[in-house]
Amino acid sequence: MQWLDAAIQGVLLGGLYAQYALGMSLMFGVMRIVNTAHGDLLILLSFAAIVIAAYLGIGPYATMFVLVPLAAVAGYALQRLVLNRAVGSDPLPSLIATFGLSITIQNGLLAGFTADARSLPGGGLESASLSIGPLFVGLLPVQIFCAALLLTGAIHLLLRRTRFGRALRAAAADADAASMIGVNPRHVYAGATALAVGVLGVAAVFHALRVTVSPADGPGQLIYAFEAVIIGGMGSLWGGFLGALLLGVAQAVGGRIDAGWGSLAGHLVFLAVLAIRPQGLFGGGSR
Repeated sequence: MQWLDAAIQGVLLGGLYAQYALGMSLMFGVMRIVNTAHGDLLILLSFAAIVIAAYLGIGPYATMFVLVPLAAVAGYALQRLVLNRAVGSDPLPSLIATFGLSITIQNGLLAGFTADARSLPGGGLESASLSIGPLFVGLLPVQIFCAALLLTGAIHLLLRRTRFGRALRAAAADADAASMIGVNPRHVYAGATALAVGVLGVAAVFHALRVTVSPADGPGQLIYAFEAVIIGGMGSLWGGFLGALLLGVAQAVGGRIDAGWGSLAGHLVFLAVLAIRPQGLFGGGSR
């Protein structure tokens, strides 16, 4: 029974990782940008959620409705003002730009909030649980998993069924050809980043509810997002979702074997997938 419980807890943990990975998968799939500031943006938005909730005196879900539009606007501005200058066939400029952004965010948070850890009050949601026979699962992790599933499905439909989604896919396939048929790649890229950072706004609220956050936490969350995307396949939304679940299950099962094996088991799964199938479990082969 303990292994079934570990698998369930791992799947629910994977729901949080899936929210981390969704924005990264979207940015790489459209612009081929590996955003090394992804984790720091998550932590920045987590602190923003804590400040908004305290200043306005509102609950976590009301905070989410305030934070997500602000995050999307910030993502659009970031792409238009900074990252569009670094997009190209050479990945090095975007890596340098996002690395510089990562350092700036970390130092800004340290200056503004010090190194103290903080969390977002949930009014008892953090400790509420559901009983499934002899097993107990947290209500918050279930909500996180459902939100990850809905977000992944919604963005998949957006990419497949809307004009904006077709423009995104056209710009991803060939930016020059897309511009010849009336698509503005820079505007599309900015829209994709706005969507990615908006999703991070949702993840940030859940992250601040589930754990405490401190300014130095960004690189750790980046690793989980990166590993989930690599396991699933770069550029595949559903691959990233399933990769995040596999990563979460590996960590939960590893933690049951030995307390120090949780993160290590996830890293080992990541390395095994990278060695056996470098394109990811659900990624396409090389052409």
